[in-house]
Amino acid sequence: MKLGLRIAAFLLALAFLALTFVDASWLAPSPRGYVRLVASKGLHQIGVGRCTAKAIEPPLHEFLENTVAGAVAAGRSGAQMVSLDLQMTSDGHLVLLGEPDLACRTSGQGMVGEHTLAELTALDAGHGYTPDGGRSFPFRGHAVGAIPALEEVLTALPEKPLLFDLPADPRAGAQLVATLQAAGRDPLKVGDAFRGLKADLAPIAKAWPKAWLWDRTRAAECTAAYRWQGWFGITPQACAGQTIVVPGDSAWLFAGWPNRLQARMAEVGARTVMTGPAGAGLILPEQIRAIPASYTGYVMVEDIWSVGPAVREGFNKRNPRQEEELAATLERRRKALN
Repeated sequence: MKLGLRIAAFLLALAFLALTFVDASWLAPSPRGYVRLVASKGLHQIGVGRCTAKAIEPPLHEFLENTVAGAVAAGRSGAQMVSLDLQMTSDGHLVLLGEPDLACRTSGQGMVGEHTLAELTALDAGHGYTPDGGRSFPFRGHAVGAIPALEEVLTALPEKPLLFDLPADPRAGAQLVATLQAAGRDPLKVGDAFRGLKADLAPIAKAWPKAWLWDRTRAAECTAAYRWQGWFGITPQACAGQTIVVPGDSAWLFAGWPNRLQARMAEVGARTVMTGPAGAGLILPEQIRAIPASYTGYVMVEDIWSVGPAVREGFNKRNPRQEEELAATLERRRKALN
């Protein structure tokens, strides 16, 4: 009996040792390239709640989410890619807005899909932003006409990789293809990505089969499957051509992180995306410490204003006053998280 237990223990130890070498990141070749920051919604105001505009921090800058100015400023603050939220208008155009309900942050009422492009672009995009529960509205009246049609962003950023977030609308995928083609934009050449549900991504898959299609459902399946299959040296079939999302606070649960994991994903044509804790975008400069030096995938950033320059100092465009205000804001964020 004792001999059998010893043999079993020896075999388990041997198997553990073998799997350790199979999954060892340091034994995998270091991937080429550099880490790429993805600025969520561009450079924008940070807030909390379902409608973040209703509870923003005291403004550190003048930029608003999903605007041309915010998208351009995100690149200047260190983003290699900018994610943008798309919505369909009643007359078949794509505009940039995070929520379908206009009352959240604009001067309009009702749903985006109930209004024409002309009606939407005449609204005040900063109408609803308040840092103090409605006592003041620092952007009200200053962003009239700032809700852009997609074409405006494509003109402003012809070479900047964009991550298009599609709405659950059967018209959106086909309209996005038509808009990109009309603008003469090649997503493969520029490095664009598309995120949404399978049905919404179908027209894009047909137009550009090799494009980065971030299927939300398949990404969740790939991520969940790899967390256990990866330890056995298996790359799940669900990851083929898909996206794996690795939260920074639980990256240790992913076998071979980061080099071995990246190599396995590359072999099946999958992209690797790192996030902050619990899947959120990075909002503190010190969160970049969780990014391994050899990691060359994508990192989701919620606050590119503070995080971008922390990764690459050359992108710091803040003046001394803004530096002081940012330091105070970051201290409040840290206290709120603890």
